[in-house]
Amino acid sequence: MATIKIKQVKSKIKSPKAQKLTLEALGLHKINDVVEHETTPQILGMVEKVKHLVKIVE
Repeated sequence: MATIKIKQVKSKIKSPKAQKLTLEALGLHKINDVVEHETTPQILGMVEKVKHLVKIVE
């Protein structure tokens, strides 16, 4: 299955708690962290929820 790299580009400080927990579930803890996940509907939904805080790295 294909993989996707996700990079946190903005701070989560003033984000709602649900978005902070989503970033934590993705494995992102601080700015410029990069994680790699398989491309599943669940992961894509999580990325969509915090799309203003993350960037997809190719």
